[in-house]
Amino acid sequence: MKTINSELIRLMIKSAANNLKNNKKMINDLNVFPVPDGDTGTNMSMTFSGAQSGIADFEGGCGKMISALYKAAIRSARGNSGVILSQVIRGISIGLKGVNDGITVEDIKNAAVSAKKSAYDAVMKPTEGTILTVVRHIAEFAEENYTEFEEADEFLFALFERGSESLASTPELLPVLKQAGVVDAGGKGVMVLFEGLCYAVKNNAAIECEDDEEGAAQTVKSVDNADIKFMYCTEFIINKTKTRKTTQFTAAIKDKGDCMLVIEDDEIVKVHIHTNHPGKVIEEAIKLGELTNLKIDNMKYQHDEKLDMTDIAGKTEEKEEKAPEKYGFVAVSAGDGIAEVFHQLGVNEIVEGGQTMNPSTQDILDAVDKVNAKNVFILPNNKNIIMAAEQVNALTDKNVIVIKTDNVPRGISAMMGFDPGAEPEENAEAMTDMSGGVKCGQLTFAARDTEVDGVEIHEGDIMGLGPDGIEVVGDELSKCACELVENLVDDDSGVISVYYGAEVSEDDANALKSELEEKYSDMDVALYYGGQPIYYYIVSVE
Repeated sequence: MKTINSELIRLMIKSAANNLKNNKKMINDLNVFPVPDGDTGTNMSMTFSGAQSGIADFEGGCGKMISALYKAAIRSARGNSGVILSQVIRGISIGLKGVNDGITVEDIKNAAVSAKKSAYDAVMKPTEGTILTVVRHIAEFAEENYTEFEEADEFLFALFERGSESLASTPELLPVLKQAGVVDAGGKGVMVLFEGLCYAVKNNAAIECEDDEEGAAQTVKSVDNADIKFMYCTEFIINKTKTRKTTQFTAAIKDKGDCMLVIEDDEIVKVHIHTNHPGKVIEEAIKLGELTNLKIDNMKYQHDEKLDMTDIAGKTEEKEEKAPEKYGFVAVSAGDGIAEVFHQLGVNEIVEGGQTMNPSTQDILDAVDKVNAKNVFILPNNKNIIMAAEQVNALTDKNVIVIKTDNVPRGISAMMGFDPGAEPEENAEAMTDMSGGVKCGQLTFAARDTEVDGVEIHEGDIMGLGPDGIEVVGDELSKCACELVENLVDDDSGVISVYYGAEVSEDDANALKSELEEKYSDMDVALYYGGQPIYYYIVSVE
């Protein structure tokens, strides 16, 4: 097989997505820390499945297909692993730019080299022994050896073998992996995807999806007219003449219907959507440019109804738009109690998520779009969400500022550092400084047996997570909580805040508060209902 055509590329993408879905739990279990959260496998699978759905109706050459795959991937990216994966896809799309149909050995080499560059550029401080190492070794092998291959499939299989060798070496590069006896989870995710690609090439068929949780590929079935949810099949081409971003247009119409397809090149945007409000879609489109090839079909009555564009737009419900505020806020949090705390501090929109489910870039972008403000601060409140949040600024015309809060207490503290009279840059600095003065700990349970830093941990054990990782392990929640607080308190500490979760009773929480007040009589101890899942207590000391 000297070249790989677009039809096979589509099959390879499907096979890779299915293989990742089937193996996401196995990848999750490779995470070094046994915290029961939305882990690497889940994040990578949801990212790639979202990317695959973005090319469901795509028609075009290989290069443009991968470009469309990337555009969908960056919006569905979840967690650090998902964002890095989206950047790998971005690099591949750059390497294949201009390739129509028939990917050669040299094209594959270009894609691999570009993928490595894009992945490393996305990470400020690259760590070897991770997904980045696997991508780099594949790219280096491709660049050094591509002239020895004539067949594209054989070259692809050789890259897979090199990637597998690289993955096996990750424990030697990252001591924490060697200690836990596992390979890197992100690197494994990449190789699971690669395995799916190779399977499709060898068998001219996709790996079947065995995981019903995320759902296998949907089959098309006929429906009665009464089952049609969105009546008008709306299609047109936009000749781009204005400075508005296509991503803004896509975000504005995505809730107006289904079967949406927005394909962009340098000059035009091709749009297809099933909607009950074609006029609203058209009004958003003319903010981007001039429309041609407009076609609106009434699917319910099974015949074309050519509708007058101006007549439809004239019936659009007009809304009185309020002038935007100077500042707005979006925070990521889980638990109704914590959400209420953020609202009381002035946060406009809450994105549900955290450890148990990392929200995607699109989820955060949707929240930013709802905030009627020129400058929007995002509080990720989780280190695994920061990278996804940082992608939002490029997708909106609002000035988005990410305060890199890695836990909820630091997000709350950051809000207390906000000054409505200050400029955005001054607020960013003040909020970051304020959040940095908080030490945080969390109490949860072990999801599996493992050993960390020589400490044996058994499934179900109570774990106290502090600034240095797993600091407390035991079988009594109150005792572990007191021990974790003791690790956080120092001579300069003055306030202890405790947020109790959904699985902790108010009586037990009050008992812990009394115990802490007795032990730290010279400090203020505050107790709040957080309602967060998974984590019994979140505690902060400042």
